[in-house]
Amino acid sequence: MASIRLHAAAVLAVLSSSACAGPGTTARPSAPPATAPPVDSAAPQAPSVAPPAGAAAPPRRAPRAGATGARPGAVAAGSAEPAWAPPILHTLAVFTVTRSVEAVLWPDPFADFRLERWGYHYGEAFTKPPLFDADQPAFRWDHDPWPINVIGHGLLGSEIYFRARSCRFGVPAAVAFAIAGTHLWEYGYEANGVRPSALDLVYTPLAGALLGELRYATWRAAAGIESAPARVLVRALVDPFGEIERGAGVFDC
Repeated sequence: MASIRLHAAAVLAVLSSSACAGPGTTARPSAPPATAPPVDSAAPQAPSVAPPAGAAAPPRRAPRAGATGARPGAVAAGSAEPAWAPPILHTLAVFTVTRSVEAVLWPDPFADFRLERWGYHYGEAFTKPPLFDADQPAFRWDHDPWPINVIGHGLLGSEIYFRARSCRFGVPAAVAFAIAGTHLWEYGYEANGVRPSALDLVYTPLAGALLGELRYATWRAAAGIESAPARVLVRALVDPFGEIERGAGVFDC
């Protein structure tokens, strides 16, 4: 009986403690996590360790495309590739206009558009050597007036050469471009009216390179002129057709 009474007393004690706690009592919350103490700004900080002498610096990250300061597509000066389309199209346009002016100024033979005459002249051009008459005075060896040969062909050659140089051709490439353009003029544009000239084949690219390089140097030096009207004026005098083309947005060089 004594043991029964002891068990009963224990059960009553447990029930009474549960009743006092109430139905909404939950488990005791755990202690909040410990947080790091605030850093005292006045406390001395550990000095940064400098890399040892001779150690390679960490690589710098390249700027992202579109980021501030980055220039997508920018090419270092002197490394840009030459542009072929502008000098070719410009040269063809100059040749077409010049050939049309010849037809107006000298209808015989340049305004004779009969196919049989064209066939005859082209046949002569490609079956005979270029014309060179040593009995004629200097710079008239092809029977043309000397102003046409000296001034006209010099300017024509310089226009071909200069356009190549302004479109980032090197000097050798620009000379080759002037030589190719001269042959196209003599054997393509003019050969349907007159026989190609040995003087023109040599003089046009040679004088064109000399005069064209002088024009190119002046054109580049004009970029340093502070006054915008003066800069535009000098460049227009040196390269009138190019300034018109660039101003109209046709070409960018």
